[in-house]
Amino acid sequence: AGDRMVGGTDFDDYPAEAAALPDVANFNGVIMEQVVEVQPDLVIAGGGNFTNPDQIAQMRDLGFPVVVTYPVDVPSVYADIALIGEAIGAATEAKAMTDAMADQIAGIEAAAAASGETPRTFYQVGSVPEIYGPADGSFLADMVSLAGGQAVTSGDEVAWSIPVERLIEADPEVIVVGDALWGVCPSDVAARPGWGGMTAVREGDVRSVGFADVTRPGPRLPEAVAAIAMAIHPGIELDGFTAHPDPCEAT
Repeated sequence: AGDRMVGGTDFDDYPAEAAALPDVANFNGVIMEQVVEVQPDLVIAGGGNFTNPDQIAQMRDLGFPVVVTYPVDVPSVYADIALIGEAIGAATEAKAMTDAMADQIAGIEAAAAASGETPRTFYQVGSVPEIYGPADGSFLADMVSLAGGQAVTSGDEVAWSIPVERLIEADPEVIVVGDALWGVCPSDVAARPGWGGMTAVREGDVRSVGFADVTRPGPRLPEAVAAIAMAIHPGIELDGFTAHPDPCEAT
């Protein structure tokens, strides 16, 4: 329904048409004047404080209907897509999309399970200024499980920062570097003080991911789960998916 979009955020980069839309929000919050200017029939906002709750209330007070989405696992990503589909009059298209996504992810899950291994896996979302990984009960932790790993999480349902002490205690067997496209590589992870004792570092099982949008809970979720599965299980064959170029090999 991209032809009906009248505004987005300054972080939008996919599809290409999204980047050209007026920015009605940025990292600091909603730009209320821009919302009023584009006069939307519907605003889709992020729960869990991704969109400021006071600004959600303000938009509603201005007469703009707001749908709030906040997936906590993969099934709730499907539910959010269905909710948006219903809200914009595209329920049939939304169901077709989520059915296809579920089929693809089921295939990835089966292929990962066939490996017979479920290594303790830490997915590094970011590393500045702290180390960030999946929150407890998050859709990213669910994705790691579907990809055939045991997710090492932050220990908190709302915090994505994780103390190094918790990581050392969890002793991940695989570390997936999700911020490799931003210049962080396995060699950087291995060189960190205190990380050398982790099994993943000691055994050389720190691997980078070349798909930028793993943490975006949208229609490309199967591609994200496939990318994680390939990092956890090198050599796994997944129908319909190919590995993204390793950004660290390029450097």
